[in-house]
Amino acid sequence: MEMTMNANVAWAASAPVCLSAPRRVEEFISVSSFDRPTLVLDIDAVETQYHALKAGLGEAAIHYAVKANPTREIVERLVASGSHFDAASRGEIELCLGLGARPEHISFGNTVKKVSDIAFAHAAGITLFAADAEEELEKIAEHAPGAEVYIRILIEESQADWPLSRKFGCGGDEAIRLMGVARDLGLAPVGISFHVGSQTRDPAMWCTPLDAVSRIWQRARAAGFALDLLNIGGGFPAFYGEDIPAPTTYATEVMRHVHARFGAVGRIMAEPGRGLVAEAGAIACEVLLTSKKREDDLVRWVYLDIGKFSGLAETMDEAIRYQFVTPHDGEATSACILAGPSCDSADVLYEKRPVQLPVGLRAGDKVIIRNCGAYTSSYSSVGFNGFPPLEVMCI
Repeated sequence: MEMTMNANVAWAASAPVCLSAPRRVEEFISVSSFDRPTLVLDIDAVETQYHALKAGLGEAAIHYAVKANPTREIVERLVASGSHFDAASRGEIELCLGLGARPEHISFGNTVKKVSDIAFAHAAGITLFAADAEEELEKIAEHAPGAEVYIRILIEESQADWPLSRKFGCGGDEAIRLMGVARDLGLAPVGISFHVGSQTRDPAMWCTPLDAVSRIWQRARAAGFALDLLNIGGGFPAFYGEDIPAPTTYATEVMRHVHARFGAVGRIMAEPGRGLVAEAGAIACEVLLTSKKREDDLVRWVYLDIGKFSGLAETMDEAIRYQFVTPHDGEATSACILAGPSCDSADVLYEKRPVQLPVGLRAGDKVIIRNCGAYTSSYSSVGFNGFPPLEVMCI
């Protein structure tokens, strides 16, 4: 990526400061020029966040959700920091192993896996697999005989900004039945997992899901299953403009709720992704066009050179509300519909809830999108409409 230094950075000094965002990333972007949208990552900030979460999670092993951001430098730093890893695919397993992670520190957490990938993982030394269906257990039993499995529970009452309960998990009765199936197939049903939903901003929002999961846990133990693994999944939030607790405080509160319901558990896993890497990155992009569809429109359209298909997929349903820094911050603002550059009518980021942007914003203005370290580069498509995938830089 061609990059030149820009001496005129006065606009950055007047921009509002988000204390949760790494200042180093925004300062780097403000003095640099980019020829395409670029995600800039502060790897030191990832390590800092890891240790902050670990301080609150205590005995729980952090299994970083690699899908959040598979940048090699992130995985490499987390390996060195002692992290474990939650892998969704063979590619992620290969990435982690190639950067020094031990196979016993990797869980194959996707409940929908190719047979060949199960066999690969087993041959590589992976011993812990997720499942939520009988056929998945049959696949694991045949291609990873004797493996440990945990059954994912369907969470139906989530208060998260982005609930994740439709595609993955099963009900309590089915979970206990599947434990029996797993045992009959020669597998070791060692525990259960769940996901409270992405961006669960308040630790108190964990209470209802934990209540439901603890009832299933107790029923399974009463049925003779010696469960010793509780995987509390992800849901750890990042700052997108609404207040959230500091990471250590948040994690400590979550663990307090866990222990209140489960007591002493042999093994506890947590799978932060967004909460680990989102605040470590920001995207440098630029305005392509500002316009109105009619002269009397109250809302302008602002088009950026990055959109849903080049890194901002999480604006789908406007679930994740990114923050923007512009050279005109502090000036008068008006409501804007924000859209991406592609020739696809679905490439609109915020329309139901327009964003307030400076009236003086014009084509060519640099924009910083804050706290974009999670689910941007990993969602970026390869060449849709001929636009290149999101560039990634580490500082």
